[in-house]
Amino acid sequence: MSLHRSRLDPDILRLLAEGTVIPAHPLALTEARTLDTRRQRALTRYYVDAGAGGLAVGVHTTQFAIRDVGLYEPVLRLAAETARAWTERPLVMIAGLAGDTAQAVDEARTAVALGYHAGLLSLAALKGRDEDAIVAHCEAVAAEIPLVGFYLQVAVGGLRLSADFWRRFAAIDNVVAIKMAPFDRYRTLDVIRGVAEAGALDRVTLYTGNDDHIVLDLVLPFDVRIGGRTVRATIKGGLLGHWSVWTASAVALFERCRAARAAGTVDADLLALDSRVTDCNAAFFDVANAFHGCIAGCHEVLRRQGLLAGTWCLDPGEGLGPGQAEAIDRVLREHADLSDDAFVRANLERWLA
Repeated sequence: MSLHRSRLDPDILRLLAEGTVIPAHPLALTEARTLDTRRQRALTRYYVDAGAGGLAVGVHTTQFAIRDVGLYEPVLRLAAETARAWTERPLVMIAGLAGDTAQAVDEARTAVALGYHAGLLSLAALKGRDEDAIVAHCEAVAAEIPLVGFYLQVAVGGLRLSADFWRRFAAIDNVVAIKMAPFDRYRTLDVIRGVAEAGALDRVTLYTGNDDHIVLDLVLPFDVRIGGRTVRATIKGGLLGHWSVWTASAVALFERCRAARAAGTVDADLLALDSRVTDCNAAFFDVANAFHGCIAGCHEVLRRQGLLAGTWCLDPGEGLGPGQAEAIDRVLREHADLSDDAFVRANLERWLA
């Protein structure tokens, strides 16, 4: 059965539209690189108790390779069932969708059957296609599930897409949000311009995935000129791999950013936090090694907190980059006040039960 945004629970639609914290859910593995069900559940419980407004599962941080080893449906099911059992409050559940049109449609149907509310659509498999073909692909998947667009950075497999593409994408009726993660201010503006030109800013909520500018994205207004008039847009929430760690602190920072944006006054101390959060992200995402260890780096932070048993990824060749452990040592020491270590220590045993 397909799902249209008009059929979403009003509380879910409101939460998504107002903007919230949506961590990109990692994959907990054993040393044998099989699913560690106990720790996977613990991660979901951690994000819920940290105050996240939703979860993104089956996305880049979960490792796209789950599809190759038969884990896509089990991992999505486990997150959905764990979240429902752990809390009664509304949570926006977003499923990662990937592959060619047939695969993405099949994954969308799986997600809807499991109770997911929207699909985050990766376009990496369409590399080499023109924008007409990509729009047609998006329309086909949107016929199955409300879509969250995904501008993935080129360094990790994303496509270069024009402002006109994002205008056409935002015009698709079942699109509800866009995660902007090109790690490029010019291309972030292309998305905002495209949504504004489509006249869809009231329906398509902008989420940051720019882990290199999280705070600034959340507090700055963005003005674009459309037909001689100024249109102002704001990024309402975040769907971030960076928020898979230190999530309780991320929720507090998000609320601070939202309050400052609403008040129209952003103090210098809040603006200065952007550089500190970015410094942490550079270590967690292994920027020094062209993002080689971007998943393993988040695993390492969670491992040190006790949430994961190791940094293992499905691909044995994927791990921490040279010098990344030392970089993480430094930011854990220098930015300890941005962590949520005490929160995790106080609850870890309960999450692992």
